[in-house]
Amino acid sequence: MAGRRVTGWVVAVPMAGLALATVYPLVFTTNVALKTRREYVLDRFSPAGSWHWENIVAAWSSVGMARYFLNSVIVVACAVAVLSLFGSMAGFALARLRFRGSSALYLGVLAALFIPFQVIMVPFARIMADTGLLDTYPGLVLAYVAQFLPFTVFLMTSFYSAVPPEIVDAARIDGNTAYGVYWRIMLPMGAPALLSVGVLNALFCWNDVLISLLVMPSADHRTLMVGVTSLRGQYSDDIPVFASGVLIAAVPVLVVYLFLQRRIADGVTAGATKG
Repeated sequence: MAGRRVTGWVVAVPMAGLALATVYPLVFTTNVALKTRREYVLDRFSPAGSWHWENIVAAWSSVGMARYFLNSVIVVACAVAVLSLFGSMAGFALARLRFRGSSALYLGVLAALFIPFQVIMVPFARIMADTGLLDTYPGLVLAYVAQFLPFTVFLMTSFYSAVPPEIVDAARIDGNTAYGVYWRIMLPMGAPALLSVGVLNALFCWNDVLISLLVMPSADHRTLMVGVTSLRGQYSDDIPVFASGVLIAAVPVLVVYLFLQRRIADGVTAGATKG
């Protein structure tokens, strides 16, 4: 009995420290955002004496944050939809359809995961300029799809590989084509994994700065995170307003995670075992 308690404490203490380290930056940013500039200069770590919501209003209205927010919503929604569709189709094909070169293609997908974007940044920017996709929504959506599709295909292939083959065989015996098996059987079964990878891709796209800055350089087409960086330049001496901008960018992702955390966890573990 005593051994179990010791083991419980050994696990609980590091996990509590990890949870505290994760939550503290959000708490600190919220506290700074609700301070006046004078309060922050005098003591940046003390609790805010009173809540100053005008910082959030100033951050929202000063550099066109509403427009940047809309740009991010449009681009992220389109990118996640395309990634989910093509990632699930490719994952099903690589996991359940045997064709010549499928193994080499899967190895190519795995290899693409290890290529940093900085390595291909220069030719990427040149291609986007030559094709006329700079400062366009389709250009940024295609850029995100190209960057995060290998990750999506890898996760969906892992999930579909864990589905019992008898299910696919039974669907084929019933007269379904490969497309019918995917659309009627595998796509609904892959909903938990699709939800998980969709949230992860939305997080990646939402938090991106480098790709967005390359593809959408003009002020009218900036995404929210790029707008936050420009806010830092405008309010370099007013940290509470800048912290308010960071808070505005973080809240949507936090809300999505709070509502979908159980489904995300189920999706991550859904393909862990067969049967």
